[in-house]
Amino acid sequence: MIIPKLHYIPKGNSPKEVLENIQKACTSGIELVQLGLENVSEKKFLKIAEEAREITSHFQTRLIIENQFKIAHTIKADGVVFDNTTTSPTEVRKLLYTWQMIGGTANTLQDAETLLTKEVDYINLGPFKANINEEDSSPVLGLNGYTLLVEALQTETPIIAFGGITTVDVKGLLEAGVSGIAVSEEITSNFDSIKTFHQLLQASSTAEQRHTFE
Repeated sequence: MIIPKLHYIPKGNSPKEVLENIQKACTSGIELVQLGLENVSEKKFLKIAEEAREITSHFQTRLIIENQFKIAHTIKADGVVFDNTTTSPTEVRKLLYTWQMIGGTANTLQDAETLLTKEVDYINLGPFKANINEEDSSPVLGLNGYTLLVEALQTETPIIAFGGITTVDVKGLLEAGVSGIAVSEEITSNFDSIKTFHQLLQASSTAEQRHTFE
């Protein structure tokens, strides 16, 4: 299973804006969208996720749903990613289609090692930088953190860095050993940056899109 190197986490002041941003990102060549919505009911999330699935399917872009694995199963998203280590990917896998991928989020070596024992397909590791909007955000890793963690993990499982990443940071992160990056603000403020990110990651869109749907 090939995990694309560039993931987009759409933001917006309303569900409508989030969907518009997904459309813009897909038009600009994004390969994977990670959809998470805060403070919405499961019913509302399902409706938005269905619309996001329509957009991403049209562009053959992969859609990953945050946490809501039942919704991921219902809309036949490409997978689910968990933002904490309390959910067991091993258990969830039994409830998903065989082709759906499962990602987990880690902040420490212990988090990451726990996820590896649960056989996740990739790990979102971060944050790279501090988020001024979140008071209780996890400790920032920075380049040194990634270098140390990637070395300690010695894993073939793709490690995706996230947290305030801009085009300037890509080279250093790749040198630190991560497989790819998840970006929100930089892309949302300028969808043309997707092209730049792709060039920096040397991600060949065509090679990444060999994905079979059942």
